[in-house]
Amino acid sequence: MDVGPASAASLGRYEVVGVEEGDMLKMRGGPGTGFIVIVGLPNGTALRVHSCEQTGGTRWCRVSLERARGLKGYVSWAYLRKL
Repeated sequence: MDVGPASAASLGRYEVVGVEEGDMLKMRGGPGTGFIVIVGLPNGTALRVHSCEQTGGTRWCRVSLERARGLKGYVSWAYLRKL
C-alpha cells in the first residue's frame, strides 16, 4: 500500500501545551522564526497537523485551527500533544 503525501495529508488532531502562563504559541506564516506571526494560540487550542519539517534545530508543523479551518500556519512541534 502506497502511503504518499496525499494520504498523509492530516497527521491528526493535536492541542497546544507547555506555553508559559500568560503567553501564547505563535502561529507563523512559514517554518521559522523569521516569518510573520499570524496569531497567538493559548494552551488547549485544538489544531489539525498537516505536515512537519525540520528547519535548523526546530521541527515546524503546518497546522490549521480545528475551529477555523481557513486559518493555517506553522507552529513548533515542541508545543503539540496528540489528542
